[in-house]
Amino acid sequence: MAIVTVGIDLAKNVFAVHGVDEFGKPVLVRPEVPRAKLLELIANLPPCLIGMEACSGAHHWAREFARFGHTVRMMAPKFVVPYRMSGKRGKNDAADAAAICEAVTRPNMRFVPAKSIEQQSRLFVHRARQGYVEQRTALINRIRGLLSELGIVLPLKAATVRREAHQHLEDLPGWCNTVVGDALSELTRLDERITQYDKYIAQSAKDDAQARRLMQLGGIGPVTASAIVATVGKGHDFSCGRQFCAWLGLVPGQYSSGGKQRLGRITKAGDPYLRTLLILGGKAVLAAAKNKTDPVSRWAISVQERRGYWKAVVAIAAKNARMCWAMLQRGEAFKMPA
Repeated sequence: MAIVTVGIDLAKNVFAVHGVDEFGKPVLVRPEVPRAKLLELIANLPPCLIGMEACSGAHHWAREFARFGHTVRMMAPKFVVPYRMSGKRGKNDAADAAAICEAVTRPNMRFVPAKSIEQQSRLFVHRARQGYVEQRTALINRIRGLLSELGIVLPLKAATVRREAHQHLEDLPGWCNTVVGDALSELTRLDERITQYDKYIAQSAKDDAQARRLMQLGGIGPVTASAIVATVGKGHDFSCGRQFCAWLGLVPGQYSSGGKQRLGRITKAGDPYLRTLLILGGKAVLAAAKNKTDPVSRWAISVQERRGYWKAVVAIAAKNARMCWAMLQRGEAFKMPA
Protein backbone atom coordinates (compact mmCIF):
# COMPACT_ATOMS: atom_id res chain seq x y z
CA MET A 1 0.00 0.00 0.00
CA ALA A 2 1.15 3.54 -0.74
CA ILE A 3 2.06 5.75 2.18
CA VAL A 4 -0.28 8.75 2.46
CA THR A 5 0.55 10.16 5.91
CA VAL A 6 3.84 10.31 7.82
CA GLY A 7 4.49 11.43 11.37
CA ILE A 8 8.03 12.40 12.36
CA ASP A 9 9.21 12.89 15.93
CA LEU A 10 12.06 15.39 15.55
CA ALA A 11 15.23 15.25 17.63
CA LYS A 12 18.88 16.27 17.43
CA ASN A 13 20.44 13.06 16.14
CA VAL A 14 17.93 10.18 16.05
CA PHE A 15 14.40 10.57 14.61
CA ALA A 16 11.32 8.37 14.76
CA VAL A 17 9.20 7.95 11.60
CA HIS A 18 5.69 6.47 11.42
CA GLY A 19 3.87 6.13 8.08
CA VAL A 20 0.38 4.81 7.33
CA ASP A 21 -1.60 3.96 4.20
CA GLU A 22 -5.04 5.23 3.19
CA PHE A 23 -6.71 2.83 5.63
CA GLY A 24 -4.59 3.97 8.57
CA LYS A 25 -2.52 0.78 8.67
CA PRO A 26 1.16 1.30 9.63
CA VAL A 27 3.40 0.47 6.66
CA LEU A 28 6.51 2.44 7.61
CA VAL A 29 7.68 2.17 11.22
CA ARG A 30 11.23 3.36 11.84
CA PRO A 31 11.79 4.15 15.54
CA GLU A 32 15.45 5.09 15.01
CA VAL A 33 16.49 7.01 11.89
CA PRO A 34 19.90 8.76 12.00
CA ARG A 35 19.92 12.42 11.12
CA ALA A 36 22.05 11.80 8.03
CA LYS A 37 19.52 9.27 6.68
CA LEU A 38 16.27 11.16 7.32
CA LEU A 39 16.27 13.33 4.20
CA GLU A 40 17.10 10.34 1.99
CA LEU A 41 14.24 8.34 3.51
CA ILE A 42 11.69 11.10 2.94
CA ALA A 43 12.96 11.81 -0.57
CA ASN A 44 12.24 8.21 -1.61
CA LEU A 45 8.61 8.40 -0.50
CA PRO A 46 5.77 9.37 -2.86
CA PRO A 47 4.24 12.82 -2.22
CA CYS A 48 2.32 12.56 1.03
CA LEU A 49 1.19 14.49 4.11
CA ILE A 50 3.96 14.90 6.71
CA GLY A 51 3.26 15.98 10.26
CA MET A 52 5.75 17.31 12.80
CA GLU A 53 5.73 19.08 16.14
CA ALA A 54 6.71 22.74 16.01
CA CYS A 55 10.09 22.76 17.72
CA SER A 56 13.72 23.63 17.10
CA GLY A 57 14.63 22.88 13.49
CA ALA A 58 11.04 22.12 12.43
CA HIS A 59 10.86 24.99 9.92
CA HIS A 60 14.16 23.86 8.35
CA TRP A 61 12.88 20.32 7.88
CA ALA A 62 9.54 21.62 6.56
CA ARG A 63 11.32 23.51 3.79
CA GLU A 64 13.51 20.51 2.97
CA PHE A 65 10.60 18.05 2.79
CA ALA A 66 8.49 20.45 0.72
CA ARG A 67 11.19 20.41 -1.98
CA PHE A 68 10.27 16.78 -2.71
CA GLY A 69 6.59 17.57 -3.23
CA HIS A 70 5.35 16.65 0.24
CA THR A 71 2.69 18.61 2.12
CA VAL A 72 4.15 19.51 5.50
CA ARG A 73 2.11 20.52 8.56
CA MET A 74 3.45 21.53 11.98
CA MET A 75 1.48 21.43 15.22
CA ALA A 76 2.03 22.65 18.76
CA PRO A 77 3.16 19.71 20.94
CA LYS A 78 0.23 20.18 23.33
CA PHE A 79 -2.19 19.33 20.51
CA VAL A 80 -0.42 16.02 19.83
CA VAL A 81 -0.47 14.66 23.40
CA PRO A 82 -4.17 13.54 23.38
CA TYR A 83 -3.47 11.26 20.40
CA ARG A 84 -0.69 9.30 22.09
CA MET A 85 -2.29 5.89 22.62
CA SER A 86 -0.02 4.82 25.46
CA GLY A 87 -0.80 7.94 27.52
CA LYS A 88 1.62 9.75 29.78
CA ARG A 89 3.24 6.61 31.19
CA GLY A 90 4.26 5.08 27.88
CA LYS A 91 5.91 8.08 26.24
CA ASN A 92 8.68 7.29 23.76
CA ASP A 93 9.78 8.52 20.35
CA ALA A 94 7.90 5.82 18.42
CA ALA A 95 4.65 6.55 20.27
CA ASP A 96 5.15 10.27 19.63
CA ALA A 97 5.62 9.67 15.90
CA ALA A 98 2.44 7.59 15.75
CA ALA A 99 0.53 10.29 17.66
CA ILE A 100 1.79 12.98 15.28
CA CYS A 101 0.72 10.83 12.31
CA GLU A 102 -2.77 10.59 13.78
CA ALA A 103 -3.06 14.23 14.87
CA VAL A 104 -2.04 15.73 11.52
CA THR A 105 -5.07 14.15 9.80
CA ARG A 106 -7.65 15.64 12.19
CA PRO A 107 -9.94 18.08 10.32
CA ASN A 108 -10.04 20.63 13.15
CA MET A 109 -6.35 20.56 13.98
CA ARG A 110 -4.62 23.94 14.23
CA PHE A 111 -1.28 24.21 12.48
CA VAL A 112 1.77 26.42 12.86
CA PRO A 113 2.65 28.50 9.76
CA ALA A 114 5.89 27.40 8.12
CA LYS A 115 8.47 30.18 7.91
CA SER A 116 10.75 31.01 5.03
CA ILE A 117 14.45 31.72 5.36
CA GLU A 118 13.74 35.45 5.05
CA GLN A 119 11.21 35.32 7.87
CA GLN A 120 13.55 33.37 10.13
CA SER A 121 16.45 35.72 9.42
CA ARG A 122 14.33 38.68 10.54
CA LEU A 123 13.23 36.81 13.66
CA PHE A 124 16.92 36.14 14.40
CA VAL A 125 17.36 39.89 14.84
CA HIS A 126 14.33 40.11 17.14
CA ARG A 127 15.43 37.15 19.26
CA ALA A 128 18.97 38.51 19.57
CA ARG A 129 17.70 41.98 20.54
CA GLN A 130 15.33 40.52 23.11
CA GLY A 131 18.19 38.51 24.58
CA TYR A 132 20.34 41.63 24.95
CA VAL A 133 17.42 43.46 26.59
CA GLU A 134 17.05 40.65 29.12
CA GLN A 135 20.79 40.68 29.80
CA ARG A 136 20.67 44.43 30.35
CA THR A 137 17.77 44.12 32.79
CA ALA A 138 19.57 41.38 34.71
CA LEU A 139 22.76 43.46 34.84
CA ILE A 140 20.92 46.52 36.17
CA ASN A 141 19.37 44.39 38.90
CA ARG A 142 22.79 42.93 39.71
CA ILE A 143 24.23 46.43 40.14
CA ARG A 144 21.34 47.35 42.43
CA GLY A 145 21.87 44.18 44.46
CA LEU A 146 25.60 44.74 44.84
CA LEU A 147 25.21 48.37 45.90
CA SER A 148 22.48 47.48 48.37
CA GLU A 149 25.06 45.36 50.21
CA LEU A 150 26.93 48.59 50.86
CA GLY A 151 23.84 50.45 52.01
CA ILE A 152 23.23 52.20 48.69
CA VAL A 153 19.62 51.44 47.76
CA LEU A 154 18.66 52.52 44.23
CA PRO A 155 15.16 52.67 42.67
CA LEU A 156 14.02 50.41 39.85
CA LYS A 157 14.24 53.03 37.09
CA ALA A 158 17.13 52.12 34.79
CA ALA A 159 18.19 55.71 34.06
CA THR A 160 18.37 56.47 37.78
CA VAL A 161 20.47 53.37 38.45
CA ARG A 162 22.95 54.39 35.76
CA ARG A 163 23.23 57.96 37.02
CA GLU A 164 23.50 57.25 40.75
CA ALA A 165 25.79 54.23 40.31
CA HIS A 166 28.25 56.46 38.45
CA GLN A 167 27.96 59.09 41.20
CA HIS A 168 28.80 56.55 43.92
CA LEU A 169 31.50 54.77 41.92
CA GLU A 170 34.47 56.79 43.19
CA ASP A 171 33.38 56.29 46.82
CA LEU A 172 33.26 52.49 46.62
CA PRO A 173 36.07 50.71 48.47
CA GLY A 174 38.62 48.31 46.95
CA TRP A 175 37.31 45.63 44.66
CA CYS A 176 33.77 46.98 44.93
CA ASN A 177 34.84 49.87 42.68
CA THR A 178 36.31 47.45 40.13
CA VAL A 179 33.27 45.15 40.00
CA VAL A 180 30.66 47.90 39.74
CA GLY A 181 32.79 49.83 37.24
CA ASP A 182 33.08 46.75 35.00
CA ALA A 183 29.33 46.17 35.29
CA LEU A 184 28.62 49.77 34.22
CA SER A 185 31.00 49.36 31.27
CA GLU A 186 29.20 46.17 30.25
CA LEU A 187 25.89 48.00 30.60
CA THR A 188 27.09 50.68 28.19
CA ARG A 189 28.14 48.00 25.70
CA LEU A 190 24.72 46.36 25.89
CA ASP A 191 23.04 49.74 25.35
CA GLU A 192 25.08 50.23 22.19
CA ARG A 193 24.30 46.73 20.92
CA ILE A 194 20.55 47.15 21.51
CA THR A 195 20.61 50.51 19.74
CA GLN A 196 22.38 48.86 16.81
CA TYR A 197 19.75 46.11 16.59
CA ASP A 198 16.98 48.72 16.81
CA LYS A 199 18.45 50.25 13.68
CA TYR A 200 18.51 46.85 11.96
CA ILE A 201 14.82 46.30 12.74
CA ALA A 202 13.84 49.83 11.69
CA GLN A 203 15.64 49.38 8.36
CA SER A 204 14.02 45.96 7.85
CA ALA A 205 10.57 47.43 8.48
CA LYS A 206 11.27 50.36 6.18
CA ASP A 207 12.27 48.04 3.32
CA ASP A 208 9.18 45.83 3.63
CA ALA A 209 5.91 47.03 2.07
CA GLN A 210 3.75 44.97 4.44
CA ALA A 211 5.53 46.31 7.52
CA ARG A 212 5.17 49.90 6.26
CA ARG A 213 1.46 49.30 5.84
CA LEU A 214 1.11 47.97 9.39
CA MET A 215 2.93 51.00 10.80
CA GLN A 216 0.00 53.18 9.67
CA LEU A 217 -1.90 51.85 12.69
CA GLY A 218 -1.60 53.55 16.05
CA GLY A 219 0.49 51.55 18.50
CA ILE A 220 2.28 49.59 15.74
CA GLY A 221 5.91 50.65 15.39
CA PRO A 222 8.83 49.17 13.42
CA VAL A 223 9.55 46.44 16.00
CA THR A 224 5.94 45.21 16.18
CA ALA A 225 5.33 45.47 12.42
CA SER A 226 8.55 43.64 11.56
CA ALA A 227 7.86 40.89 14.12
CA ILE A 228 4.30 40.28 12.88
CA VAL A 229 5.33 40.07 9.22
CA ALA A 230 8.26 37.80 10.05
CA THR A 231 6.06 35.50 12.14
CA VAL A 232 2.86 35.12 10.09
CA GLY A 233 3.71 36.48 6.63
CA LYS A 234 0.42 37.41 4.94
CA GLY A 235 -1.67 35.63 7.56
CA HIS A 236 -3.03 32.97 5.18
CA ASP A 237 -3.07 30.37 7.97
CA PHE A 238 -5.85 32.28 9.77
CA SER A 239 -9.39 32.40 8.43
CA CYS A 240 -10.31 35.64 10.21
CA GLY A 241 -8.90 38.35 12.46
CA ARG A 242 -10.45 36.81 15.56
CA GLN A 243 -8.62 33.55 14.90
CA PHE A 244 -5.33 35.44 14.67
CA CYS A 245 -6.22 37.28 17.88
CA ALA A 246 -6.98 33.96 19.62
CA TRP A 247 -3.69 32.52 18.36
CA LEU A 248 -1.93 35.39 20.12
CA GLY A 249 -3.80 34.68 23.36
CA LEU A 250 -5.61 38.03 23.44
CA VAL A 251 -9.12 36.59 23.81
CA PRO A 252 -10.78 35.53 27.10
CA GLY A 253 -10.79 31.87 28.07
CA GLN A 254 -14.24 30.27 28.26
CA TYR A 255 -15.54 28.28 31.22
CA SER A 256 -19.11 27.90 29.99
CA SER A 257 -21.48 25.09 30.94
CA GLY A 258 -25.20 24.49 31.28
CA GLY A 259 -26.07 27.29 28.91
CA LYS A 260 -24.26 29.87 31.06
CA GLN A 261 -21.45 31.77 29.41
CA ARG A 262 -18.47 32.46 31.65
CA LEU A 263 -15.50 34.35 30.24
CA GLY A 264 -12.27 34.50 32.21
CA ARG A 265 -8.93 36.19 31.69
CA ILE A 266 -7.10 36.19 28.37
CA THR A 267 -5.63 32.80 27.50
CA LYS A 268 -2.04 34.07 26.94
CA ALA A 269 -1.58 31.34 24.34
CA GLY A 270 0.73 31.68 21.34
CA ASP A 271 3.81 33.85 20.96
CA PRO A 272 4.43 35.89 24.15
CA TYR A 273 6.81 38.23 22.30
CA LEU A 274 4.16 39.40 19.81
CA ARG A 275 1.55 39.65 22.53
CA THR A 276 3.86 41.79 24.68
CA LEU A 277 4.58 44.14 21.79
CA LEU A 278 0.87 44.58 21.05
CA ILE A 279 0.11 45.21 24.73
CA LEU A 280 2.84 47.88 24.88
CA GLY A 281 1.36 49.43 21.73
CA GLY A 282 -2.06 49.41 23.37
CA LYS A 283 -0.69 51.34 26.35
CA ALA A 284 0.79 53.94 23.98
CA VAL A 285 -2.52 54.33 22.11
CA LEU A 286 -4.47 54.75 25.34
CA ALA A 287 -2.01 57.33 26.66
CA ALA A 288 -2.29 59.38 23.45
CA ALA A 289 -6.08 58.96 23.15
CA LYS A 290 -6.73 61.66 25.76
CA ASN A 291 -5.55 64.33 23.32
CA LYS A 292 -7.25 62.95 20.19
CA THR A 293 -10.79 62.90 18.82
CA ASP A 294 -10.62 60.16 16.17
CA PRO A 295 -13.06 57.20 16.47
CA VAL A 296 -10.47 54.73 17.77
CA SER A 297 -9.32 57.13 20.48
CA ARG A 298 -12.90 57.87 21.56
CA TRP A 299 -13.63 54.15 21.67
CA ALA A 300 -10.49 53.47 23.73
CA ILE A 301 -11.42 56.14 26.28
CA SER A 302 -14.98 54.79 26.56
CA VAL A 303 -13.67 51.25 27.17
CA GLN A 304 -11.35 52.54 29.88
CA GLU A 305 -14.21 54.38 31.58
CA ARG A 306 -16.46 51.33 31.48
CA ARG A 307 -14.01 48.46 32.08
CA GLY A 308 -10.84 49.91 33.55
CA TYR A 309 -7.31 50.64 32.35
CA TRP A 310 -5.87 47.17 31.73
CA LYS A 311 -8.94 45.77 30.02
CA ALA A 312 -8.89 48.78 27.73
CA VAL A 313 -5.20 48.15 26.93
CA VAL A 314 -5.90 44.50 26.07
CA ALA A 315 -8.95 45.51 23.99
CA ILE A 316 -6.81 47.95 21.98
CA ALA A 317 -4.13 45.28 21.48
CA ALA A 318 -6.78 42.81 20.26
CA LYS A 319 -8.26 45.40 17.88
CA ASN A 320 -4.80 46.16 16.50
CA ALA A 321 -4.14 42.46 16.00
CA ARG A 322 -7.33 42.08 13.99
CA MET A 323 -6.61 45.13 11.87
CA CYS A 324 -3.05 43.87 11.26
CA TRP A 325 -4.46 40.59 9.95
CA ALA A 326 -6.91 42.47 7.70
CA MET A 327 -4.13 44.67 6.31
CA LEU A 328 -1.92 41.64 5.59
CA GLN A 329 -4.80 39.82 3.87
CA ARG A 330 -6.22 42.68 1.81
CA GLY A 331 -3.06 44.63 1.09
CA GLU A 332 -3.73 47.90 -0.65
CA ALA A 333 -7.49 47.23 -0.60
CA PHE A 334 -7.61 47.72 3.20
CA LYS A 335 -9.17 51.01 4.32
CA MET A 336 -8.43 52.59 7.66
CA PRO A 337 -11.52 52.89 9.92
CA ALA A 338 -13.11 56.32 9.53
